[in-house]
Amino acid sequence: MVLLVTSRETGRWVLPKGWAEKGLTGPELAAKEAFEEAGVIGEVTAEAVGSYSYSKAMPKARSMDCRVKVFLMRVDRLLKNWPEHKQRRRKWFTLPQAAMAVDDGELVTLLLRLAAPEV
Repeated sequence: MVLLVTSRETGRWVLPKGWAEKGLTGPELAAKEAFEEAGVIGEVTAEAVGSYSYSKAMPKARSMDCRVKVFLMRVDRLLKNWPEHKQRRRKWFTLPQAAMAVDDGELVTLLLRLAAPEV
């Protein structure tokens, strides 16, 4: 299962993510963003399962190309209130459902790859 959240700007379904922060590893940042944006607490894998690129809309009609590393998290707690609960919705999806709900092409591909049975 995948917990997606709505973006604050457009309301699109996205993975919780954030800007790199000095002193935080990828898994630590993933856990922090999952707590802030989706209200989940759990254990994040040490290694990323993949990555994707997207274009982040910036002020003054600019954009910035961003690369996101994706980490898995085993969710231990789902909070009723969290820092951004008034700014975002969250919803559980199966991997194929999540792939259909997101707009970023590389993220769609990553979700479908994770959904594919291993041979």
